[in-house]
Amino acid sequence: MIDLRQQAWRGPQGRLGRLGAVLRLSAVVVLGALVVGCGTIGLPEGGRPDPDVPRARLTSPPPPARGEEREHARILASYGGAYSDVALQAYIETTIERLVAASERPDLRYRLTILNSPSVNAFALPSGSLYVTRGLLALANDRAELASVLAHEMAHVVARHAVAREEQVRQAAIVSKVISDVLQDPQLGALSMARSKLSIASFSRQQELEADVIGVATSARAGFDPYGASRFLSSLARHGALRDQALGSDRAVSDTVDFLSSHPSAPDRLSIAITNARQFAGPGDAGERDRDGYLARIDGLTYGDDPSEGYVRGRRFIHPKLGFTLIAPDGFSLENTAQAVLGASLGGREALRLDAARMGGTDDLSGYLSSGWIEGVETASVEVLNLNGFEAATAVARGKEWSFRLYAIRFGSEVYRLIFAARALTPDIDRQFQTAAQTFRRVSLEEADRLRPLRLKIVTVGPGETADSFADRMAQLDRPVERFVVLNGLDRAKPLQAGQKVKTVVE
Repeated sequence: MIDLRQQAWRGPQGRLGRLGAVLRLSAVVVLGALVVGCGTIGLPEGGRPDPDVPRARLTSPPPPARGEEREHARILASYGGAYSDVALQAYIETTIERLVAASERPDLRYRLTILNSPSVNAFALPSGSLYVTRGLLALANDRAELASVLAHEMAHVVARHAVAREEQVRQAAIVSKVISDVLQDPQLGALSMARSKLSIASFSRQQELEADVIGVATSARAGFDPYGASRFLSSLARHGALRDQALGSDRAVSDTVDFLSSHPSAPDRLSIAITNARQFAGPGDAGERDRDGYLARIDGLTYGDDPSEGYVRGRRFIHPKLGFTLIAPDGFSLENTAQAVLGASLGGREALRLDAARMGGTDDLSGYLSSGWIEGVETASVEVLNLNGFEAATAVARGKEWSFRLYAIRFGSEVYRLIFAARALTPDIDRQFQTAAQTFRRVSLEEADRLRPLRLKIVTVGPGETADSFADRMAQLDRPVERFVVLNGLDRAKPLQAGQKVKTVVE
């Protein structure tokens, strides 16, 4: 499908009103920040922690290093700030303590921040600042899965991967500059830099695999089930596939094209993770999982979009703070990203994007549509109109493979840009786009006050209950059965067992 996420608009920098700072849901599920093992390092007999190893503590952790204070602030701004849950924070910190005590560097201390983002991500700064999103916590199903993520990120710190990568980048830049300046050969310098990038990408993949090895071993040594890494990676892959299907994108193609990706492919890492875990325990003789305890800690966790950043409810996007709503055409799925609201039909042949920008030097909406904001605008199609009290203009644009129905909507001092795209913009599809645009309207205070964020609710399965029956009771989510199954790491072909605990999503 067309990638409306990366569309290079030639107008002002795209942002949805204050949503440049407000819509922070990450559009991309980042595989590389997560876990899975590929080898083994030595452990005590049975993979259990050595009682003689001193236990590191997280009390009074060091602040970010001086050069990382700005990075810490940037991370908070990019991921919706910190998510406050005292009990959950303490539970994760206790997990980290066990991992640190079982690690190669029990003297290190870490600072944990739970990020208020529904994206599935985790990462660490060289100083030992660990970050995990609530989206990742929602996807994990037990403490061992969480431990595998944390151990992987801690491994990057222990192995000083960031420092090593920075040194390799610096050396590559020096070599390229010497070739260009000293040998007076810019083309050879460019070739050297291109080869260096390939080398750095390979180096980064090796770092990820090394972190996998260390992470799985550390988790096993700390007494956690080493198969947590493979379970979580499996859920992560299914989560990404579900999202890509909903937005009509082809990750297989993008993965093939992105040969500079710094992370090994998910199927390879899953296979390696299982092989690595077998070095420590058989599937029936693994360590602690603590599924019930973990689920109890995430009961009530905010799920999906943050209340202050707008909601996706089925085909509807509503932003109470900014005071507007839009309903996508039938068959569309929506995603609220850091740059824009994105949507696509199930087959990926139609898509939409809603963002915002300053108009610049013109107050003429029809002129704005023709100003080069997007190429191929048919000037004869430009029309001024009123959308539920908003001054607006619309036009059609034609590209080589895609055609567009564009809207520029005046909203205070900014212009909201609504782009519908279709492989074939037939009159019927164009009418559907125009009908959807007519749903753009203000939200009343009463309507905004009635909205509630989605949250996880942990429930116990009763006799005869199925994934379908739980999906029917869940809040407004697209493809609810598939989401329920993926969220709980379940096998769709296996029936639910009475008495087991599962995650549901409620308003």
